[in-house]
Amino acid sequence: MSQTQKVLELNGKKITLIGTAHVSKESIDEVTETIKALQPDCVCVELDEKRSESLQNKEKFAQLDIVSVLKKKQGFLLMANLILASFQRRMGANVGVQPGEEMLAAINTAKETNTMAIMVDRPIQTTLRRAWAKNSLWGKCKLLAALITSAFSKEEVSESEIENLKTGNEMDSMMAELADYMPVIKEVLIDERNIYMAHKIWECPGKNSVAVLGAGHLAGIEEALYQIAKNEEKTDMEEISEVPGKSVGGKILTWFIPALIVGLILAGFIYGGARLGSQMVVAWVISNAVPAGIGALIAAAHPLTILVSMVSAPITSLCPFIGVGFVAGILQALVCKPKVCDMETLQDDVNSLKGWYKNRILRVLLVLILSSIGSSIGTFVGFGDIVSKFFA
Repeated sequence: MSQTQKVLELNGKKITLIGTAHVSKESIDEVTETIKALQPDCVCVELDEKRSESLQNKEKFAQLDIVSVLKKKQGFLLMANLILASFQRRMGANVGVQPGEEMLAAINTAKETNTMAIMVDRPIQTTLRRAWAKNSLWGKCKLLAALITSAFSKEEVSESEIENLKTGNEMDSMMAELADYMPVIKEVLIDERNIYMAHKIWECPGKNSVAVLGAGHLAGIEEALYQIAKNEEKTDMEEISEVPGKSVGGKILTWFIPALIVGLILAGFIYGGARLGSQMVVAWVISNAVPAGIGALIAAAHPLTILVSMVSAPITSLCPFIGVGFVAGILQALVCKPKVCDMETLQDDVNSLKGWYKNRILRVLLVLILSSIGSSIGTFVGFGDIVSKFFA
């Protein structure tokens, strides 16, 4: 048996875990050969239904509707997905393997052998949203920095280095580094998914199953399966399957800050007269409009988008339901409509700064991000300016 496989005999169930590297030719061969040799009742695959569909439908990005993505408030999720997919594609470029091909091989081999294939991973949208929601402000900054760094990284990985990722020592070292640098990300992306997938694997029909997993999940899922078999696993599956909502304090704060700003401005009119009140309004408008406009300008947005960003930023900063990035992104997508060629080159253009400005879809995301950052900066500056004028 390969060192990348674990065979578990638990409560009458035989579960074979195969640990893979997502861009490894050897992993593809191992997955195919193991499924054919074992003829399991069920093949469990480390994918969710949408990622499975994307792997099997290579034209999926050609059908992307960026306006619909923004309306669903999934712009940041799309950006993260594109960057992560691009990073894996670069890793596999040197060995001629596309990311996820071993998962696709598992699905196709299951079809060939008339075996049920079940997607056992948690939906990627849930995972990314949990990673964002559970992070502190500093954690969010580190996550964005890591994404941006990986987007423009030119680091090349050899075939031997990729194969080493399947060994315990290499993977343990990587997990330890991730836990030290971003503990919440490690918890959401690795630990929670280990438990989620272990439960899904355990629930699969039949007594003999094969689970195809990234090597980083092998040890964690093995441990979780042992705990489930002993009825010691007390994890609330419903809790890790949902995006955590804001705490009561967070909800209050969301409304308290805009109310405080409006209250200060009104107090300025009442106690300082029209002159002070007007000064505070002007300070708020300028503090929000200028950074949001600069953000849109840096993103090379259409002039109309820049103008609307500046006009809407002072208003949207006081409204918890909508942000300036949403408004600017939608408008940019409407006035500079993406073309078919943008869809076709989307995954390649993510790799370069030039690509982000050339590709109309990526530029929409750039407008969304930079105008939002500008408006956030403006909110803090504007609040400070209003307070200083009121108490001057």
